[in-house]
Amino acid sequence: MQGEENLIKRLKNGEEATLSILYNKYSAALYGVILRICKDEQEAQNLLQDTFLTIWNKAHQYDPDKGKFYTWTYRIARNKTLNFLRSQNKLIQTEDFSVYTLKEQQAASTTNEEYLQLKGNLKKLEPHHQRALELVYFKGLTHREAHKIMDVPLGTFKSYIKQALKKLQMSYDKAILWLMILIEAIR
Repeated sequence: MQGEENLIKRLKNGEEATLSILYNKYSAALYGVILRICKDEQEAQNLLQDTFLTIWNKAHQYDPDKGKFYTWTYRIARNKTLNFLRSQNKLIQTEDFSVYTLKEQQAASTTNEEYLQLKGNLKKLEPHHQRALELVYFKGLTHREAHKIMDVPLGTFKSYIKQALKKLQMSYDKAILWLMILIEAIR
C-alpha cells in the first residue's frame, strides 16, 4: 500500500515514468472493463489510451479518502466508454419501424396463445395445486409466505408446487407428442 501511495504522489507531481508504472499495473484490468462494455477491440484500445490520458491530466483530483486508486481509474474507464457509446447514438433506432411493429404483433400473438394454453393446463390441475402456483408464480410470494396463507405445513406446500409443476410438464410433453404425431401423419 505504501508503494502505491508513493506512486500516486509521484503521479500528482507530474513524473511521467510513474504513469508508465501505473499503466503496467492497471491497464489489463481496465482494458477488460472497457472491452466488456464496448465489445470492439480497436475502440477499447483507444478508450484505454484516453483513460490513461485522463488519469494523467486529473491525477490531482484523486482523493484517497474517497476510495482506492483502482476504483477511481475504473470509474474513469467506465464513464469514458459509456460516453463513447452514447456519442455513437447506438441506442437510437434509425431503421424502418414497421418491421419492429410486425415483430411486436407476432410476439403478442404468440404470447396470447401460450397464455391461453397455460391457463387451460392450469385449470386441469387440482384446486390446491392451482392455488399454490398462483401464490408463488403469479403473486410473487415466497414458499414460506404462501404456505401460511394456505394453512398447510411448509413441506406439504413445497410438495404441492413440485407435483403441480410435474403435472404441467407432463401435459406439455403430451401436447408436443401429439404435435409430432400430427406432423408425421401430414407428411
